[in-house]
Amino acid sequence: MKAKLVLEESIKEVYHTLRPKCLMMTDMGCSSGPNSLLVVSEVLNIIDKTCRSLNHQPPQFGVFLNDLPGSDFNTLFNFLPSFQQWVEEEKGNNFGPCFVYGTPGSFYGRIFPNHFLHFVHSCYALHWLSQVNSTIDIPMSYIHQ
Repeated sequence: MKAKLVLEESIKEVYHTLRPKCLMMTDMGCSSGPNSLLVVSEVLNIIDKTCRSLNHQPPQFGVFLNDLPGSDFNTLFNFLPSFQQWVEEEKGNNFGPCFVYGTPGSFYGRIFPNHFLHFVHSCYALHWLSQVNSTIDIPMSYIHQ
């Protein structure tokens, strides 16, 4: 929650700049506990609030939850029905939809195609870095510190 302001600024900038019909995002190192969908729900709240203030139709969402293949994605997938129910109850029928995918793999190699994602989030994965990732091609102007 300490990074919430940076997350909000970044998501608003992505939305205002690109106005995507489907916002594609990933959470790198999402883990498998109940906090796995915390960032996703925050992004949905930010987009919902932004679209309401601009009187825009919200985009659809493609959410890719990434972690190492050995992580327990089944536990994560068990949270998805209640998450989808929360989205429907909290945001209504005119919001989304939100498609959530598990994406196992190490981010030391390529996981996604070029120009596929609008937003990449990593909170916990950076704690575990053991080498510099040379496959990520993100302009420095897109990186908020």
